[in-house]
Amino acid sequence: MQVSGIDFQQNFFVLFGLPIRYQLDQTLLNQHYHTLQAQVHPDKFSHLSEAERRVSMQWATRVNEAYQTLRNPIKRARYVLSLHSIDTQEETNTAMPADFLMQQMEWREAIAEAQQEGDVSLLTELETRMQHEVHELESQLAAKIDGEKNYRAAAAEVRKLKFLEKLMEEIAAAFDEIEN
Repeated sequence: MQVSGIDFQQNFFVLFGLPIRYQLDQTLLNQHYHTLQAQVHPDKFSHLSEAERRVSMQWATRVNEAYQTLRNPIKRARYVLSLHSIDTQEETNTAMPADFLMQQMEWREAIAEAQQEGDVSLLTELETRMQHEVHELESQLAAKIDGEKNYRAAAAEVRKLKFLEKLMEEIAAAFDEIEN
C-alpha cells in the first residue's frame, strides 16, 4: 500500500472490506485489521519523507479508530446509524419505556445492596443477567438495522444498550469496591 492516494473519507466498513451491517464476523474483522496494520504501520515508512511519514501515521490512526469502532457493539451501531443520517440522541433523548426504567431502578438498587453487603455471588448473578440483557438488545439491534432497516427504532435500542453499559460499569465498580 502506498501512502499517497489514500482516501481518508471512505467509511470504516469500506476500509475493512466489510459490508455495512451491524452484525459482523469478528474473526474476519480481526484478520482485516491485522492485514491493514501490517500495510500501514509507520515503521514501514521510516525511510520516506517527513510528509509521507505523517500521512502514514494518520492512516495507521484511522485504521485503529475504525477497528475500535467496529469491534464495539455500541460504537458500531452508532456508526452504522450515522451512515444513514440517524443520530442516536443519547445525550438529549432520555425517554425510555416505563418498564425499562423500572428495571433499571431495580438493578441499581440490587447492585448497591450487593456492594454494601459485600455479596460477590449476587453481583455475579446480576452481571450474568445483565450480559443476557445486553445480548438480547444486540440481537434486537441486528434485527432492526440489518433486517428491517428500521434505523430510528434502532436508535432507541442503542440508548437502552448505553443504559445497560453503565450498569455493567457499576457492577465492575462494585466488584472493585468489595475486593479492596
